[in-house]
Amino acid sequence: MNSKNKDKILILSATFGDGHKQVAKAISEAVDYTLPDSEPVILDIMEWIHPYLYPISNYVYKRSLKKFPQLYSYIYRKTREKSSFSLKLNALFSIGMRSLLEILQELKPSVVVSTYPFAAGIMSQLKEQGLVDLPAVTIITDYTDHSYWIHPYTDQYVVGSRQVRDRLIALGIESFKIKYTGIPIRQKFLENHSREKLASKYQLDSKKFTLLIMGGGDGFIGKGLSTFRGLESLPTSIQLIIICGRNRKLYKQLEEELKDSKHDILLMGFCDHVHELMAISDLMITKPGGVTTSEAMAMELPIFIFNPLPGQEEDNAHYLLESGLAILAENDRDLISKIQSVMKDAKPLTFMKQRSRQYQSKTSSIDALEVIMRTINRVNDQDNCFLTMKMKQSM
Repeated sequence: MNSKNKDKILILSATFGDGHKQVAKAISEAVDYTLPDSEPVILDIMEWIHPYLYPISNYVYKRSLKKFPQLYSYIYRKTREKSSFSLKLNALFSIGMRSLLEILQELKPSVVVSTYPFAAGIMSQLKEQGLVDLPAVTIITDYTDHSYWIHPYTDQYVVGSRQVRDRLIALGIESFKIKYTGIPIRQKFLENHSREKLASKYQLDSKKFTLLIMGGGDGFIGKGLSTFRGLESLPTSIQLIIICGRNRKLYKQLEEELKDSKHDILLMGFCDHVHELMAISDLMITKPGGVTTSEAMAMELPIFIFNPLPGQEEDNAHYLLESGLAILAENDRDLISKIQSVMKDAKPLTFMKQRSRQYQSKTSSIDALEVIMRTINRVNDQDNCFLTMKMKQSM
């Protein structure tokens, strides 16, 4: 079928944090796998609406998290509940209705899916003003709620946990508009992988304890190198896989710092095969982004949380710890102590693997897509009923 004749599913995302983008890709893949008559279209709404301001705002966002985390935390908590302050700030970030309207008129999608909160807000405003009548679905990409995700003209919410579902109901959202599917993740994190083959690919020992460290320059790695110096105190040599992302400065710094390490080091920059590195690993140290931790849970990879960023990552950490899905390391010394502990006794790691099987659905992306398709039918049926009623009233 020619793509011009396919139903368009518009997915609005943004790269303020990688999670929104990864969830958009997961839904896009699910459409490609299961709906041959539909075409997914991913749009970075911030880049599209603010092409000149976007690079600056993205830089400021990342720098503020690193340099002024308490300020970010204050704003996050201040806007957690809907208030006059949160509404004013939301209005500032939601500028761009006309640009989005032009996109909708050109693409004519059958549904709009938002994986970024301010995209959901713009869609709600367009519907409120009667400019569009498209079904609007929001996928919350963390294990927590926030006022910026919640808008009166959203037709459906897809959430990652029962706790978030219950919280939205408590905030007055009708229960039929909320579906718990788990956070959608990409197909490659759901496949079976051979540890032996992948270890050979990366020139690692499949039988040696392997620690994966993720965080890049925006996470705890960027806060200093004391963690890596502390790892030298481990009684036995292990394998370390360290992902620095696009932070070349950090990569070079670690390359120099770790050149004489007693551990076997695999130092990585940006890579699109994190799933393979997870499959090799026994334990992952990371900051608790909703999508990264969901991917790890799908692969049954135990998680150590270290230095969560203020705001949603702190909320994610609370959820993961309460659910028995992760262990928190309070500081460098605590982290090294707990790594030593699980190397001697793997029971905590085994427990987290078992909990992962209970909490992370292997079908979260397909389940979310089914919710999206049912929402299209439900909203269209409602519109048809409304038109029929109006016609009867005019007769």
